Amino acid sequence: QVELVESGGGLVQAGGALRVSCAASGRTVSNYGMGWFRQAPGKEREFVAAINWSGSRTIYSDAVKGRFTISRDNARNTVDMQMNSLKPEDTAIYFCAGSRWSGSSNVVNEYMYWGQGTQVTVSS
Repeated sequence: QVELVESGGGLVQAGGALRVSCAASGRTVSNYGMGWFRQAPGKEREFVAAINWSGSRTIYSDAVKGRFTISRDNARNTVDMQMNSLKPEDTAIYFCAGSRWSGSSNVVNEYMYWGQGTQVTVSS
């Protein structure tokens, strides 16, 4: 069993930056793809970014491409996401997720481990 714990959320003004982190425990996630999803009030959970097991391939939603960067440190069993040029529409709870597979995926059903989420609020 894998436990994922997110940290680093907070309140920031539009145009600012935040870095969210995800720490995995229980077993290594170095063989698996990892992703970030987000859910805003009244909306469905949506894909944000994903990274394959080695960190060599990343994918992003169109909404965050060019502004967010996902990375991983397999030695530390962590996955981070740097979020720059934040917009009010980025306000959501951000969830870290561990995939069933080694690749990077934007399909929510391919993820079997989920963290509790961290709140990111961007003020205008």
